[in-house]
Amino acid sequence: MKIKQNVILAKHTTYKIGGPADYFIGVKNIDELKQALKFADDNALPKFILAGGSNVLFSDEGYRGLIIKIDSKKINIAGNKITADAGALMNDLVSQSIENGLAGLEWAGGLPGTIGGAIRGNAGCFGGETKDAVVEVMAMTENGEIKKYSGGDCGFEYRDSAFKHNGEIILSAVFKLKSGDREKLKAEVFDHIKYRKTKHRMPSCGSVFKNISGMPAGAIIEACGLKGKAIGGARITEEHSNIIHNFNNAKATDVLELINLAKEKVDQKFGIKLEEEVQLML
Repeated sequence: MKIKQNVILAKHTTYKIGGPADYFIGVKNIDELKQALKFADDNALPKFILAGGSNVLFSDEGYRGLIIKIDSKKINIAGNKITADAGALMNDLVSQSIENGLAGLEWAGGLPGTIGGAIRGNAGCFGGETKDAVVEVMAMTENGEIKKYSGGDCGFEYRDSAFKHNGEIILSAVFKLKSGDREKLKAEVFDHIKYRKTKHRMPSCGSVFKNISGMPAGAIIEACGLKGKAIGGARITEEHSNIIHNFNNAKATDVLELINLAKEKVDQKFGIKLEEEVQLML
């Protein structure tokens, strides 16, 4: 386990925004995770568990504490079940499921981020959600206790789970899938990837706000006349008004101003309180 200092967080997020973290440790197994947590406790450091960095906005000043990056990436397939480490990429999980003729994760084609992040936020799109296929999750408390949850015990809700609230760190998960036609599955995944490339400009974090009772947040923001609105190096995209694009070396403050502007305008026009899907570490 290597302890790094002054690591630029922009290099570890899909937003490509974020200043230096005081300390940064990548962990590949449970023992290294325990060591990293002990280092934080011994030095009275705040800590943040970083998954794929696809749903977080860090401050331009960085993070005063320890970032623990989950780097365990193993994926194992046995019959119709896939066991994946928290640090494994969702794209890799989808690819391996398709290659083995297993259906149930096609909706995640092109989805950035890791297994751990997808479970924590119950990621979803195209009518599918992470919870639909998860049957077991292994997690660790801050005290080092290993706990096993069934899928039904994970507290999954829309873009939410128990792990957003209980402080436990996701280690791995088991997904139960169904047999499917490999070529049809590949075609569906390809369509989803193609859609993402046309609608989701990068660098970005994907959807900034949660939808409201099934109503797309992007449509509400667009109705407020904010499509294409730019502040500094950040812009609400023309293609999808729930995505803020870092088009020109944006600062976190640029993105935050657009977030606050969208919330203000939507509240004024519709009396709706938008809630961020992206995690703000500012």
